[in-house]
Amino acid sequence: MQWETVIGLEIHAQLSTQSKIFSGSATTFGAAPNTQASLVDLAMPGTLPVLNQEAVRMACQFGLAINAEIAERNVFARKNYFYPDLPKGYQTSQMDHPIVGKGFLDITLEDGTVKRVGITRAHLEEDAGKSLHEDFHGMSGIDLNRAGTPLLEIVSEPEIRSAKEAVAYAKAIHALVRYLGICDGNMAEGSLRCDCNVSVRPKGQAEFGTRREIKNVNSFKFIERAINTEIAWQIDELESGRKIVQETVLYDVAANETRSMRSKEEANDYRYFPCPDLLPVVIERAFLEELRGQLPELPDQKRERFESQYGLSAYDASVLSASREMADYFEQVQSICGDAKLAANWVMGELSSLLNKDGLEIEQSPVSAEHLGQMILRLKDGTINGKAAKTVFAALAEGEGSPDEIIKAKDLVQNTDSGAVEKLLDDVLAANAEQVEQYRASDEAKRGKMFGFFVGQAMKAAKGKANPAQVNELLKKKLEA
Repeated sequence: MQWETVIGLEIHAQLSTQSKIFSGSATTFGAAPNTQASLVDLAMPGTLPVLNQEAVRMACQFGLAINAEIAERNVFARKNYFYPDLPKGYQTSQMDHPIVGKGFLDITLEDGTVKRVGITRAHLEEDAGKSLHEDFHGMSGIDLNRAGTPLLEIVSEPEIRSAKEAVAYAKAIHALVRYLGICDGNMAEGSLRCDCNVSVRPKGQAEFGTRREIKNVNSFKFIERAINTEIAWQIDELESGRKIVQETVLYDVAANETRSMRSKEEANDYRYFPCPDLLPVVIERAFLEELRGQLPELPDQKRERFESQYGLSAYDASVLSASREMADYFEQVQSICGDAKLAANWVMGELSSLLNKDGLEIEQSPVSAEHLGQMILRLKDGTINGKAAKTVFAALAEGEGSPDEIIKAKDLVQNTDSGAVEKLLDDVLAANAEQVEQYRASDEAKRGKMFGFFVGQAMKAAKGKANPAQVNELLKKKLEA
C-alpha cells in the first residue's frame, strides 16, 4: 500500500522583549536558577498581570508579514493543567480569540519549486518553567526563570507532506522572525522550538489518519530525523494491523526513536476560560498601518531584489537571503568590490566552507566583509591571481592583517610585465622542446589536453605569480607560431 504523510507544525518563538509578558522580570538567558521569577510570574495572591505592549507589537508584525488577519479584539485565556514547573496551575494563553488569524508563508523546496503553506493562527502565551534532573541526587529541581517569558505559538495548517518540507517551512519561519527582529532564533537555547504533528493515511484517502505529536524538537536536523522516524513507525504499526493511538511523544536522539509521553489532550481537557485578570486587547487600525510602514525588507522581497538588482541566479539569491546577517554581509562585500557575482561566489564558497568547518555563524566570521571586499578588488584589478587570493583569504582568517598588508608580506603581487612573461615562456618551451614538437604534430583534440601541461609548467616557473589569462594568451601564440 502507498502511504501519504500529513504534517502540521507548532513553532514556539520566544519574543525578544526585555521583560516578561505579564511582569517586569528580565528574560536574560543563562541567569542563576530562580533569580528572574517575580511574585507576578508565580501568581501569588494580591498580584495582577500587566500585558507587555512590546509583545503585542511583535505579534502584530509577524501577522502583517504572513499576510494574516489580525484580530481587532483578542482575548487571553487560562489553560489549566498541573505540572511541577507551572506553579500557577494554569498557563495564560489564547484560545478562541488569538491575536493573529489565518495567513500563509511561501517556502522554496530543494527542487526549486515554491509551495504555499497555510498558517492557521499565531497566538501569544507565557512560557512555563523548566524541570532540572541533573546533580540532584535522584531528585528533580525546578527553575522558574523562564516562567512568564513571552512566546508566539505559530500553528501551520496540516499541508506539509514530507520531513524535508517541514524543515523548509521551519527554516522559513526561523528566517522571518529573525528578519523582523522579534526572536533571536537560537534553537540551542530554546528560543525557537517545534512540535511536529504527524499522521499517515492511504494515498488518495481524504480523511486524516490519527496523529501523534512530537514535542520540543530544537534543531532542523532533528526535525527531519524525528519526523522520518515517526513516519516509519506509524506505517509499520498500520501494516502490522495495529491502530495508532493519539498521544504526545518525545524524540530520543541517541536511540533515534520516538517514545510515548502521555495520551494527547484535547482543548476541553484544559478547561479553557477567559482570564479574569486581563481585559480583552483592542488593536486599532491606525496602529497596524503604522507597523506596516515599519516592516523591514522580508526574505522573499530581498531574494527577488538580489535577482533583479544584482543579476544573481534564483539559487544564489535564495542562499544569500536565507538570513538577514548573511544578506547584509554579502551586500557590504558587493558595495566594496563592485562585483555581485564574485562577491556571491566568495561568500557562498570559501567563506561558507570556513564557517561550516569551524561551526560559526556569519556574524562570527573571522574574515570581515570589508576585508573580503578589498581582497576581491585586488583580484579584479589584477594585483593578485586566483591562487594567491586563496592564500590571502586563509591569512585573513588567521587575522594576519589587511589584504594589502598580506599581499605585501607574502610577496603575492602577480607579474603582468608582458616582456618578462614572454621570456619566462620562452624558457619553459625551450626546456620542453620534445613536448612542443609533439604538440605541433597533434590534432586539435590532443592539443587541448597537452596545453594544460605547458600552463602548469609556466605557472610553476612563475611561482604562481603570473597572470593566468596573460599566460594562456601568450602561450597559445607561441605554440602555434
